[in-house]
Order: sequence, then structure tokens, then C-alpha cells
Amino acid sequence: MQTEDSQKIVGRFFEALYRLKDLGIIKGKKTFTERFGINRWNLISLEKDHSRDIFQPAWLCYLVTAYGVSSEWLLTGQGEMLSSTRPVSAVPK
Repeated sequence: MQTEDSQKIVGRFFEALYRLKDLGIIKGKKTFTERFGINRWNLISLEKDHSRDIFQPAWLCYLVTAYGVSSEWLLTGQGEMLSSTRPVSAVPK
């Protein structure tokens, strides 16, 4: 079972995914899971229950490096969610 602090990080992870979808940067969870070889059903299960021990820290790295999500925001909730200098791969086409 995830600690309360870990569950908050998982919550911010999903919040970032939703924002990327709203901005048109990704089409949805399937886009993200296929790009990074993540089991989509694990992601959906975790979305429903943040306490499950299936979260992979690498998923945070994918948001940071590919989409310009702030690592500080993901880990602490402080600052802006999206970096002001997002990677080119994060720019909507």
C-alpha cells in the first residue's frame, strides 16, 4: 500500500495526464501507455485506487522529459505544473 504522500504524487501524475489531454498534447491514457510501453490496465487500476503498489517512478520521468511537466510540481505540488520551456515533443501539432 502506498503512503499518503505517495498517493498525493500519484494524484498529481494523473492530474498532469488530464491537463496534457485537455491541451491536446496527448489524446489520452492510451497514447501515453503505448508510447512508453506501460500496461494500460495497471494505469487504469491505479487511477481508481491510488494506494495500489503498481506505480512506477519512471512514469514521472516520462512526463518530465517528454512533456515538460515540472518535476518539482510532481513531487511536491509546489510551483507550476508545466515548465515554461516545454520540450518540442510536448508542443501540440
